[in-house]
Amino acid sequence: GMDKSLTDKIFDPFFTTKAIGKGTGMGLSVVHGIVISMNGAIQVYSEPGKGTQFHVYFPIEKKPFEEQVTHSKIEIQGGTEQILLVDDEEAILSMEKQMLERLGYQVTSRTSSLEALEAFRKNPNKFDMVITDMAMPNMSGEKLSVELTKIRLDIPILLCTGFSETMSEEKAASLGIKDFLLKPIVIKDLAQKIREVLDEN
Repeated sequence: GMDKSLTDKIFDPFFTTKAIGKGTGMGLSVVHGIVISMNGAIQVYSEPGKGTQFHVYFPIEKKPFEEQVTHSKIEIQGGTEQILLVDDEEAILSMEKQMLERLGYQVTSRTSSLEALEAFRKNPNKFDMVITDMAMPNMSGEKLSVELTKIRLDIPILLCTGFSETMSEEKAASLGIKDFLLKPIVIKDLAQKIREVLDEN
């Protein structure tokens, strides 16, 4: 169970009681977003030492499911470039790698920023772009970006962060970061940012 101060925050994006690198804090935020988008409601009842109950409510849908199928006309552009992908959360790394490979990109992935730096140092001209998370143990995405640009000044870097208050376009540019993307990552936005950064470069 949880006290009221925790219960009031559990649906906030990226709120977590876990240490950095041990959890993203996105699970309940995503659930809340899905429920609200379906015109539903979600309530939580919790008491320390007793447990927690979630009540999820959805409106009754009278139309047959088949009639509600929508067709997206948004075309997502891919590419064939080589990308170095860095995120200490294995689940997120795996998901993003699959996204990028489906778009046609060649992806080298690392869960450690130090291992990513070493892979880049061994063959800096192999990569057309680096996509890195911000909050990582040992070396943050910020510091990794600085080290990468020391090795190869023109390498395009896309920084993914859930903490908008710690990163601005001006600060990103000063670190050699071409652009940044706020989490949670949506494939359409990721694909668009990659093309913007690569095509501009």
